[in-house]
Amino acid sequence: MEFKEAKNKFVQTWGALGSQWGINKTMAQIHALLMVSNDAISMEDIMEELQISRGNASMNLRALMDWGIVYKEYKAGERREFFTAEKDLDELAVKIARERSKREIKPALKVLKEVSSIDGNNSDEANHFINQTTKLYDFVLKADNMLEKATEFKDNWLGKLVLKIMK
Repeated sequence: MEFKEAKNKFVQTWGALGSQWGINKTMAQIHALLMVSNDAISMEDIMEELQISRGNASMNLRALMDWGIVYKEYKAGERREFFTAEKDLDELAVKIARERSKREIKPALKVLKEVSSIDGNNSDEANHFINQTTKLYDFVLKADNMLEKATEFKDNWLGKLVLKIMK
């Protein structure tokens, strides 16, 4: 397989997988392209490589920057903006986990807390509903806390030591 073909296959596959971690296909393709590029890429080059419109490229680059996994770079003498992706895979995983928690898990926890706090009116059906949604809230809260601890683990000295030993 030639380099161009391999690169294209990776970008297309990463794009298809993007929906698995909460982003659209184009956003994931842009991220993949930036992640495997050794230099920062201009928006025009991204548009040409992926055959997408300026609006689509701009909107998805902004979203990737909001996630904290793509950065803007300026090159001396250039009027165009250039973009690069987070290259540290550990850091990338932490940022994606934190963003998904903020966008998906925290809102779900809020709804679960709200619906499990209703008055059961001594109805078996309502009491069962409250019981099940309370259990679900507790489970999701524990999972979110574990995810939070895992992402914080990398930031403390002990976590860094353990990661260094594992590598």
